[in-house]
Amino acid sequence: MKIRKKWGVALSVVLLLSSIVSACGTKSTETTKVRIGEVTRSLFYAPQYVALSQGFFKDEGLDVELTTTPGGDKTMTALLSNAIDVALVGSETSIYVSQQGSDDPVINFAQLTQTDGTFLVARKKVDQFDWNSLKGSVFLGQRKGGMPQMAGEFTLKKHNIDPQKDLQLIQNIDFANIASAYSSGTGEYVQLFEPQASIVEKEGKGFVLASFGVESGHLPYTVFMTKQSFIKQNPGTVQKFTNAIQRAQLWVAAKSVDEITNAVLPYFKDIDVEIVKSVVKRYKDQGSFATDGIVDEQEWNNLLDVMTSAGELKEKVAWKTLVNNTFAEKAKSTVKP
Repeated sequence: MKIRKKWGVALSVVLLLSSIVSACGTKSTETTKVRIGEVTRSLFYAPQYVALSQGFFKDEGLDVELTTTPGGDKTMTALLSNAIDVALVGSETSIYVSQQGSDDPVINFAQLTQTDGTFLVARKKVDQFDWNSLKGSVFLGQRKGGMPQMAGEFTLKKHNIDPQKDLQLIQNIDFANIASAYSSGTGEYVQLFEPQASIVEKEGKGFVLASFGVESGHLPYTVFMTKQSFIKQNPGTVQKFTNAIQRAQLWVAAKSVDEITNAVLPYFKDIDVEIVKSVVKRYKDQGSFATDGIVDEQEWNNLLDVMTSAGELKEKVAWKTLVNNTFAEKAKSTVKP
């Protein structure tokens, strides 16, 4: 009887320990939903798609819902109206909100791209390109007030070209229709994003002569941002989100063009694989993909210079006012490839 009692106690202890070990070894299945609104679907944002396709967000316990909200104004409206939690858009939009006055400012917390993503395309191939050849030409530009146009004008002025006086500047064509307008014969030169630039080249309708990204320098060009109230209420979620992006940035920096192409293809099923490779290589080679999410003060001041040159800045907004690098700095110091 005593022996049976001892065995009963021992069995109870074993079962209790087993349940504790089992509980400790079980990974939490709880996830937090985060809604991202990207300003456009673009290979320029490759690290974001890598974070999705490689499961980096999931590893952080995040269920990310990605939607495309064409145009900076629409993306910012979605963020301010709580239709999305995080916006992937140019930093200039957070400055525009600040200039209008806001009790809940939009804060830049993780940079994704660090240069402009557009290229100068011409009808004819030129071996020795001279920026002065643009003077007097019909130039098909980007939307006024947007970062592509501002970076483009900044570059032109750097080469002593006044966009308003030295060019026949066309700016009344919607972003989505610029490439097709050029292919149809509008303009002698055009400022194009990828993959449109590579597609135009492949079709023999134009040739890339220069990169506005290289010419205009480092900028907080495309950044993940959210409202200050969201950061205060969800600091853990913002950190996990930034960790996933940092991991993707390190992955992109370390991997080959072919590996990156395979990772992002699910998001670009309608684009020829060779075009995707060409675009990824072009952006990777010129250092457009940021290797961490930190928006440094020099980049921010360069952005302010670009906006001032374009006449779009009412007053300079201090870097520390609309940038919070806390999450990106922690991610950079803790996240490993």
